[in-house]
Amino acid sequence: QVQLVETGGGSVQAGGSLRLSCAASGYTYRRNCLGWFRQAPGKEREGVATFDGHGTIAYADSVKGRFTISRNNAKKMLYLEMNNLKPEDSATYFCAAELASYCPRVTSSGAGMDAWGNGTLVTVTS
Repeated sequence: QVQLVETGGGSVQAGGSLRLSCAASGYTYRRNCLGWFRQAPGKEREGVATFDGHGTIAYADSVKGRFTISRNNAKKMLYLEMNNLKPEDSATYFCAAELASYCPRVTSSGAGMDAWGNGTLVTVTS
């Protein structure tokens, strides 16, 4: 059973930084697709960043230049470094895994991903 556990959320002022982590377990961790998605209250879930099994990274336009996704395959970890946070970044952030090596488009809602974490809340105050 695939398990994904996110940590690192919290409350921060605009312009601040947070680092999210996602620990993966329960499956043969290989070079598969991993990604971060987020959902704000009253809004649809949206893609933030994806990192596929071939090393290709994609970001949503809204976070380019501010967020950095990275992964440590040996530790089965996925990270999201978030800098220059804005109030509109406030949302619950979810880690997701696709057992295939390629990721769906980052502009998608992630409906094709195979497994999801429970999410971690990020609140950015102005």
